[in-house]
Amino acid sequence: MKVTYTKSKVISNKKVVDGIYKMVVEDNNEVKPGQFYMLKLNGQTLLPRPISVCEKNEGTITFLYAVVGNGTREYANLETGEYINLTGPLGNGFNVYTNLGRVALVSGGIGTAPMLEVAKKIKENNNSSKLDLYAGFREDIYLIDEIKSYVDEVYISTNTGKHGHKGFVTDILNVEDYDTVLCCGPEIMMKKVIDMCKEKGVKIYVSMEKHMACGVGACLVCTCKTKDGNKRTCKDGPVFDGNYVEL
Repeated sequence: MKVTYTKSKVISNKKVVDGIYKMVVEDNNEVKPGQFYMLKLNGQTLLPRPISVCEKNEGTITFLYAVVGNGTREYANLETGEYINLTGPLGNGFNVYTNLGRVALVSGGIGTAPMLEVAKKIKENNNSSKLDLYAGFREDIYLIDEIKSYVDEVYISTNTGKHGHKGFVTDILNVEDYDTVLCCGPEIMMKKVIDMCKEKGVKIYVSMEKHMACGVGACLVCTCKTKDGNKRTCKDGPVFDGNYVEL
């Protein structure tokens, strides 16, 4: 898949909940669910930021991002009609083009972002006999309404109990009910899900989130540990077999 470097027009950029924004920009690339782009403004922040693909439609791409530092704070100030530099699509996504059987999508916080495109593609290709979403948040929830139409059931947990189960999303996940688990979120959560899947013999694939500088495998900033030594999250991942990575 070809990597492009483009200056893309912002179609919309709106706050979803406190600290979470949804940006839609022009983009004509073919994208696989689970891939990401490097986003860069000609502002004060020197390095681009890796943002996963939330949704791909004809002529546009949607990014859901958390404002956590100077770079993403600059993105939040973008207005319709302004431009942002995109490099992508990058990395290897989830393999949703094969029969996955009964599937659980498990996410934590902003790790929910790629699950919209993942769910869409699984549904479009009819590659699951059951497709459920398990999403954990601190307090406020987001993107659930958009994903609902593509999955059979939605299970939510929040740390505060404001929505759904009070506690961790792993509290309400029974991995033995599924053949395949696709996971994205904090490493501590993904490690728990991996351990649960290993115990029950369930296939597990995780999307790793690491700080990146280049996004194309040259700088080695984003290495993660695997059974074969360090691998580049941007180039060899971000999606890995959960039995292969070492968290």
